[in-house]
Amino acid sequence: MHKVADIDVAHNIMKANKKIADRIQKNLDENNVFGVDFVGAIGSGKTYLIEKLIENMDGKIAVVAGDVISKFDAGRIEKHNVPVIGLNTGKECHLDAHLIEHGLDDLPLNEMDYLFIENVGNLICPVDFDLGTHIRIVVVSVSEGDDTVEKHPLIFKDSDLAIINKIDIADAVGADSDKMVSDAKLLNPDIKIIKTSLKNNQGLDDVILAIEEFKNKL
Repeated sequence: MHKVADIDVAHNIMKANKKIADRIQKNLDENNVFGVDFVGAIGSGKTYLIEKLIENMDGKIAVVAGDVISKFDAGRIEKHNVPVIGLNTGKECHLDAHLIEHGLDDLPLNEMDYLFIENVGNLICPVDFDLGTHIRIVVVSVSEGDDTVEKHPLIFKDSDLAIINKIDIADAVGADSDKMVSDAKLLNPDIKIIKTSLKNNQGLDDVILAIEEFKNKL
């Protein structure tokens, strides 16, 4: 008679991912590097935000650009003369700690102050995959609809900072940015929320200050 056993594959995968993520964070801590995982849907403004941060923040920044095909975003970041690697996820809709750990071998962490990881454009898949960063920032655009936050509760519950972006076009797309703020606070009372119009640099200083404050709390 054959033995039958239930195997919790998802649990095992998460456990293995968390073990590697802990190793990554230890590596970052040993090099005094503050890690940030940027998540958000395609078109939310993640890449543009990272470009703005590179241009305006003090400290040296290295970037991991993750995507199904990463060369496009990595190419944009590369123009800012910072260390950057592109990680292709192929059919996967998120980065995982295993990919990140291997990618970090190609970055000069001992010379950096920050590591910015741009996750794949998706508000669902990245939720469960800890990348070993110190904080997670979720970027959402008003153009996605003002019900986007309440439709994706888990990513907002698991993020430290939410950026409501492109508020300059809220009226044009019929979106209520205040509703998005309220929805995020309802899901996660501890989350910090900043409204931005990165095109006009509105809110950019607040984002920089928030990241620095998170870093200083370590």
